Amino acid sequence: MREAMPSALSMDDFIAACQRPLRRSLRVNTLKISVTDFLALVAPYGWQLTPIPWCAEGFWIERDDEALPLGSTAEHLSGLFYIQEASSMLPVAALFDGCPQPERVMDVAAAPGSKTTQMAARMNNRGAILANEYSASRVKVLHANISRCGISNVALTHFDGRVFGTALPETFDAILLDAPCSGEGVVRKDPDALRNWSVVSNLEIAATQRDLMESAFHALKPGGTLVYSTCTLNRDENEAVCRWLLDRFPGAVEIEPLGDLFPNARAALTDEGFLHVFPQIYDCEGFFVARLRKTAAVEPPAPPTWKVGNFPFKPLHGRAADDIIRAAAASGLTWDSALTLWQRDKEIWLFPEAIVPLIGKVRFSRLGMRLAQAHNKGYRFEHEAVIALAGIANPLAFELSLHDAEEWYRGRDVYPERLPAHDEVIVTFQGQPLGLARKIGSRLKNSYPRELVRDGKLFASGNAGQ
Repeated sequence: MREAMPSALSMDDFIAACQRPLRRSLRVNTLKISVTDFLALVAPYGWQLTPIPWCAEGFWIERDDEALPLGSTAEHLSGLFYIQEASSMLPVAALFDGCPQPERVMDVAAAPGSKTTQMAARMNNRGAILANEYSASRVKVLHANISRCGISNVALTHFDGRVFGTALPETFDAILLDAPCSGEGVVRKDPDALRNWSVVSNLEIAATQRDLMESAFHALKPGGTLVYSTCTLNRDENEAVCRWLLDRFPGAVEIEPLGDLFPNARAALTDEGFLHVFPQIYDCEGFFVARLRKTAAVEPPAPPTWKVGNFPFKPLHGRAADDIIRAAAASGLTWDSALTLWQRDKEIWLFPEAIVPLIGKVRFSRLGMRLAQAHNKGYRFEHEAVIALAGIANPLAFELSLHDAEEWYRGRDVYPERLPAHDEVIVTFQGQPLGLARKIGSRLKNSYPRELVRDGKLFASGNAGQ
């Protein structure tokens, strides 16, 4: 670290910063609520929210009721904010700063979804994001976070990120490669992060990072932006990987300096124009961010030899499409031309239009959002569609009490003091949709997905969320 650290920084300050607990931080999900409205909503809780300089939606948070986990507050469960480390917000800020709105973006290593959801909010659910995750077990977590945040413009894949340069050459306007790394910057959150650290391991990881970087560069359109980031601090995994790409494709890639990304960014700026964030600079995790521009086309790699397989969906047009659009509108679920209707057996899906040209070129784990299941009497709308499409002024909205909202998240049927006028309603809390419920006698039958049901202390039994 002493060799990697600029002379203006102190090793003693670095060690002291690493020994301090990491400040908690969150990012407001502007797909569901404005920052102004969020601050007004949580003002009664006494949360101390300090703005994060590089993300207008990001805040460091201090609060008194630590007994209630931040992830169990009503606002988190309904997707109004995402718990995200402050440094982790830097790569997306760099990707979108000063750039025209991209139509098609890739997140090469996406789970658990902090940066994917941040990108979707910056894109206002327009265009499309291909979110890839190599770990099969983490794909489910990624989808759960995308669904909770009301995101509709994401397609999920499960591949080694080294395949995309071959499978999808010159396809994306912008790519984020938040690369797997040795994790030297996360020691404040994970004291065991460096237990197996070694120079040999760093160099092995750097070889993988170079492969991922080359693949991402091939998948990027000429003129597109590539942001490379890690949560590690050594130069072998950071500056050296970027320098390797410049040497590998001379004349086709240039560095875009990040010194003006936010006030005081130059405190972490390297001579090359990268941000090398040591934890004592901004009192956050250690991080590295580089922004690169592809200035010319390069010779693409050989095309893939694998077969994608049959695609089980068919586009939905004409009367069938009109029927589902009318039925959805009757439930207050609407969308525009950024999403298109597709069908697989009795399942109705909405795909982001910008991802449709990639069908047949790569195999998707999940494409877009499942809208409904068709049956003899009509359609049964899916939970994720309700969360993403119901909005905050839905004609079928039925506001739950604090206690009933907690019961909903526990997967229990709700017995409201007064019953809704409609047999089927979209239950809400704080104006936000929680899901679809059917009136049966004196109760509302709970349709909250079993895999999302929560136990333990929730917002109704704590001070926060009330």
